[in-house]
Amino acid sequence: MTSGSRTFVVVGAGQAGGWTAKTLRDGGFDGRIILIGEEEHPPYERPPLSKEILAGAKPPEAAYLWPAKSWDDWEVELKLARRATRLDCGNRRVELADGEVIVYERLMLATGARVRRLVLPGAELAGVHYLRTIPDALAIKTAIEPGSRVLVVGGGWIGLEVASAARQLGAEVTLIEALDQLCVRGLTRDLAGYLEDVHRRNGVDVRLKTTVTRLEGNGRVERAVLSDGTTLACGLVVIGIGIVPNVELARDAGLATADGIVVDDRGRTSDAHVFAAGDVTNHPNVPTGQRVRLESWENAQNQAIAVAKAMLAANPEEAAAYSEIPWFWSDQYDMNIQLMGLRQAWDSTVTRGDPATGAFTVFYLADGRMVGCSGVNTGRDVRFARRLIRSGRTFEPAALADVLVPLQALMN
Repeated sequence: MTSGSRTFVVVGAGQAGGWTAKTLRDGGFDGRIILIGEEEHPPYERPPLSKEILAGAKPPEAAYLWPAKSWDDWEVELKLARRATRLDCGNRRVELADGEVIVYERLMLATGARVRRLVLPGAELAGVHYLRTIPDALAIKTAIEPGSRVLVVGGGWIGLEVASAARQLGAEVTLIEALDQLCVRGLTRDLAGYLEDVHRRNGVDVRLKTTVTRLEGNGRVERAVLSDGTTLACGLVVIGIGIVPNVELARDAGLATADGIVVDDRGRTSDAHVFAAGDVTNHPNVPTGQRVRLESWENAQNQAIAVAKAMLAANPEEAAAYSEIPWFWSDQYDMNIQLMGLRQAWDSTVTRGDPATGAFTVFYLADGRMVGCSGVNTGRDVRFARRLIRSGRTFEPAALADVLVPLQALMN
């Protein structure tokens, strides 16, 4: 039961915003918690959109963080399908598009990101889709039928997961990528090549170093003209070329931004009463020694939890700093792919297991210390690698490669 006169406001009702509100209430905050979101759905996770929901294995509600009625139980005021248009830090006010003004004591910006749009002739034709929201996933799923021709633009995680789901639904799929390898931001060339082979074996026509110059059709997309001059018939185009952080509300209010909202390791912005978490933040990552903006499920959840605890503290400096090794994952066909750490300098790699079996792990070493790893169907290895990375120890390549030597033994 809310009894305090304090008001904490969360702008952005995605995963980070949802976890912020839940953590504030679980942490004993008894004032008003107002959660503002542009979508009509309560907070949900985005990874299932390009996996189970797109494949038809689960309904949209399965992506909800918690059942919709939970927000009433926790006395969190949801303002869905509402857009925050102006932030007045001096007077601690948030203004909504419909004219409502909300005064806050502390504010969390969990504004996330939006899809990067492809600008070219025909991009506005019917049948051209992006995947970021539940309605996006449902629209794409409805359009995919056995034998339909699908063009996926972009060879990152979203593009590959869409290609996998579309093939499993019986569609003919062509995937194009402008660069010379898939997932260039996250994978080594060898692992990207392995992934490319898997998609080819599953019937995807993968074309690297290829772009779309225009889309054509009579009101609806019917074909794509590619950079190599070829014309490709397609009735559905799904574009996945990255996301853009939603910094406008913060930037226009005078907060520091640089590829995201700039925060410290407690999620504090350049205004003492405003915090930020999730895809939108540019934050220090102590384990890697870099400033990063992470587009991941784990970061959206765990950074939001850590920053919400800092919001609750009388002195945020006394709250625990957010300091986690980045972790990413993807499901494609019968593969679970996991990455631990960020791409950074390494001088050697060690492979544990045999790629031919479909289950293996690649460790990345710098002067014998582990700085990251990638795993295909070896989730346990990847999870334990977090401890190996944090240890700062040096490891013998032969011991890492030997599947008969438990990774736990390397910590003894």
